[in-house]
Amino acid sequence: MSPDDPTTTEQPMPRDRTHRRSRTRRRIVAGAVATLVAGAGAGVLALSANAAPAVGITVDAGTSLGTVPSTGVGLNTAVYDSYMTDTTASSLMKGAGVRQLRYPGGSYADAYHWKTHTLDGGGWVAPGTDFDHFMATAKRVGAQPIITANYGSGTPQEAADWVKYANVDKGYGVKYWEIGNEVSGNGYYGSKWELDNHADKSPREYAKNLLAYAKAMKAVDPKVKIGAVLNTPGSWPDGVMAAGDTADWNHTVLAIAGKSIDFVIIHSYPSASSTADLLNSPTQVAGVTSAVRSLLTTYAGAHAASVEIAVTETDSTQSPALTSQAAALFASDTYMNWFEHGAVNVDWWDLHNGMGKAPTTVGGETDYLDQGVLSSGSCAGGHCEPARETPFPTYWGIRSLTALARPGDTMVKASSAKQSVAVHAVRSRDGGLNVMLINKDPQNTAQVSLSYKGYTPAAGAVRTVSYTKGGTALTTAARGTAAAQTLPPYSITTLQLKPASAASRAHAPSPAPTPSAAAPVAAASGTIGTRAQASAAGVPVGRPDRSDTAGDLASTGMGDTVTYSALGGLLALAAGSVLVLRRRRSRGSHAR
Repeated sequence: MSPDDPTTTEQPMPRDRTHRRSRTRRRIVAGAVATLVAGAGAGVLALSANAAPAVGITVDAGTSLGTVPSTGVGLNTAVYDSYMTDTTASSLMKGAGVRQLRYPGGSYADAYHWKTHTLDGGGWVAPGTDFDHFMATAKRVGAQPIITANYGSGTPQEAADWVKYANVDKGYGVKYWEIGNEVSGNGYYGSKWELDNHADKSPREYAKNLLAYAKAMKAVDPKVKIGAVLNTPGSWPDGVMAAGDTADWNHTVLAIAGKSIDFVIIHSYPSASSTADLLNSPTQVAGVTSAVRSLLTTYAGAHAASVEIAVTETDSTQSPALTSQAAALFASDTYMNWFEHGAVNVDWWDLHNGMGKAPTTVGGETDYLDQGVLSSGSCAGGHCEPARETPFPTYWGIRSLTALARPGDTMVKASSAKQSVAVHAVRSRDGGLNVMLINKDPQNTAQVSLSYKGYTPAAGAVRTVSYTKGGTALTTAARGTAAAQTLPPYSITTLQLKPASAASRAHAPSPAPTPSAAAPVAAASGTIGTRAQASAAGVPVGRPDRSDTAGDLASTGMGDTVTYSALGGLLALAAGSVLVLRRRRSRGSHAR
């Protein structure tokens, strides 16, 4: 759920109270090795008997996983955040590529009245955080808004008036509107953290009122998109049925309203007892999105394919790491997993939040237990955060995405032979290929060897953009090659590759015939990557460019699969030797 509301004006930032919120060994004669080395332009390294095998990374640049959504990278904002409109915060959000801002703030939304800028129950609402000030901030950032209408204590008419003010009177063009926040937390299933003044708090009543909200709001602006709150598949109270019900929340709501909504809303707070669990949790995304799509297919009929999935809250709060390096790695990995599986946006919780208790040490770093990406300069237990607007590592994890992709770029299939290294790849519209590599090992460097299908990278050192443990910025350098990289512990490294020039391909040797039993040099025995790629092969990106096979590595006889392998670089050995390639905790236990 959303972080709890602050209870005093002296503590404007909310306290964080229990928020639930193969190695295939190929032997190649020295002549073939020499051809590989000459073609790729890689350095020659000596083989160390004690060197760890390189992690095989495979990038299939011809298989699309969809395009990067225009409003993909999002953040939550809140009316209790006194620093929401700071120009420094706006500049930092813009620099991080934030393209969507959610307002007015989690559980606050179900008590917030936009006209009066007040909250039911008298909770803290900061001056200068009303709707118009929020929209001014969104404009500075270059982000689109997503608004959560007040379901808990509001009415369809109040929401329709908000649409009129936003889109007719002011011309803001607000497209996405959620109807309530985590409404099933209204006590219907036993645990209550969400305000809901309706006498009937059942999913049936929510679905009925959802239709009333949609009708009133679309009467004002037919172009708005209306979102329904679902329970995240696999997270409480998904699958729970109250006494007298015949179905759970998701089935009931979608059976009634599935054909009348434009998007569905899920929140994702992976329950992780360790940083390793947190860093492995993005692999769950495939199952969640598959379950949601199955529900939509069942209940939305011909309309199902057009219903979008929005992840309007996520962070690492149910893990040991909130502001330390593991959370930064999780951030970039989880955003990309959601995009690759079809989410139109992912909104991190949140911009500023504040410390809930004294900081801890995680992986040798101070973790301030703050769910914000920027420091609010708050103190707890005699300890204080860095100065206000200091970016936490989570901020840099999100900002790392700017080195990987821009809206409209094409995400492509990529896999890793080890779970300790995650990979995401994107073909840019200018013909480049960017590959993000995330080393999840907190102590050891990772040697990786990369192979490509459907793309021939240029030879030589590549431009990399990295974020490493303890860093206070992204670091750009020319290092490694498209074939091989050394990843620091607990790091995010993005390779920004350029295609081999047409001229170099024209002067390359003609490709040798492909042996019938040929196999890629670095073929992995399994793809233990960040996605369920074995079951979802993706969609081809156009027709493979056969001219690439006449490029630098064509003489390996591997068709249009251009394969590079290395331990820190291609290994050239003497003739006759070999190249060795190397839950969320139950919400039932949560109390507001």
